[in-house]
Amino acid sequence: MRLNKKIAILVFVLLATLAGSKSAFAQQDPMYTQYMDNLLVVNPGYAGSQEVGSVLLVARSQWVSFDGAPATRSFAYNTSVENKKIGIGFSIMSDKIGPLKQTGVYFDYSYLLPVSEKFTLAMGLKGGVSFYRASLTELETISPDPIFDNDIYENFLPNVGVGFYLFSDDTYFGLSVPKLIENKITRENLSIEYINKQQMHVYFVGGHRFDLNADYQLKTSTLVKWVQNAPVAFDLTALAGFRERVWIGAFYRFNDAYGIIAQFKPSPKMTIGYSYDLTISELNGFNNGSHEIMFSYDLDLFSRSRSTESLSEK
Repeated sequence: MRLNKKIAILVFVLLATLAGSKSAFAQQDPMYTQYMDNLLVVNPGYAGSQEVGSVLLVARSQWVSFDGAPATRSFAYNTSVENKKIGIGFSIMSDKIGPLKQTGVYFDYSYLLPVSEKFTLAMGLKGGVSFYRASLTELETISPDPIFDNDIYENFLPNVGVGFYLFSDDTYFGLSVPKLIENKITRENLSIEYINKQQMHVYFVGGHRFDLNADYQLKTSTLVKWVQNAPVAFDLTALAGFRERVWIGAFYRFNDAYGIIAQFKPSPKMTIGYSYDLTISELNGFNNGSHEIMFSYDLDLFSRSRSTESLSEK
């Protein structure tokens, strides 16, 4: 019997939903290719680390042409506060794959501490809540099964996270756990302990900027994501820039995907980015790649001027 795409995505979703803590599909947090511009989502220490406040919007469509493929939308804002060594931020995220949908609202706070003439260490806290729904009644099954008779709702899943972000004008390193609480997602009418739970993810990020000359720049970055019972995710990215206005580059996600990134700054405060991923895993025969659009705009809600040097003087 031939499996069509609807049955294939159904099998994938059921494995991810029903396998519990030993699931092979344990990586639940959304994936971003332009992660270097979206660090607030994974590391609260990033809040207030830039010279200006910033609004960021990201829309990602993964595995295009694959029925029920992941679709992610996120909004984030962060800034530092005048005359204080703190940063604040918040983010809203919506992620959907097949019948599964989760939405999260999180707030971030960071304390910025100069550790040398060049580097500042930001220590961040994240707190918020997620909302989860599995629309199991919408699935088409081959034979009746009581597990699909009711949808799953978890309308309040609170969580907290921590992050450390060490940065200078041209270099950064970060280590974070954005969700420390592994909330269980339950079904009261089932005789199993739980269907799934929010897995704890550990992130490491790093990057460096090279100013080759007055016209050309090079930015390199990496992201490592670890979660129990899943392969380690490892991204490498390089972007070449021309006069700070046009950036073109490529990335490689080990054993998963590779692709291109293009970013353009129509004004000093605005950045528009696009990335395209090509899958190299077992799913490459079922999709036409992934698209991601990023928009950022510098917006100061607090009038201030801050630099690493000025922080060290306080």
